[in-house]
Amino acid sequence: MELALNTMTPRDAAATITATADPDWTRQLVDELDRTVRTEPLERFVELWGLSNSAAAAVFGVSRQAFSKWLKTGVPPGRADTAADLAAATDLLDRYVKRERIPAVVRRTAPMLEDSSLLDLASAGDTRRVAEAVTEMFDLRRVQP
Repeated sequence: MELALNTMTPRDAAATITATADPDWTRQLVDELDRTVRTEPLERFVELWGLSNSAAAAVFGVSRQAFSKWLKTGVPPGRADTAADLAAATDLLDRYVKRERIPAVVRRTAPMLEDSSLLDLASAGDTRRVAEAVTEMFDLRRVQP
């Protein structure tokens, strides 16, 4: 049966898919759609880390209004390194952690982070360490003989 999803409202298309498809497949579809639609690093960071714009603004040390402007116009050059560190960490988390678990993972304290969380480090301005810690977490070469 061929579906003409583009002739349906998004709500009707979602209802049709969830009524006829395997739930795991549906979750994978949603993840792929999200990856396709949310291509901006800041948007992905906010969404996957489960942050409000105010919380994300605090990570960058700016007002919520300034951060909202960045979502539309992009990160200013002076903050590009910070955004790149968080984008790299977010991409790895998205690759290796179920999306619904990422907000808990970034908030969980860890001994390797001196009992801080990834979000704590990011909020303290140590985004380079966030990127390095996430890279180390998923460095599979450590477990290979």
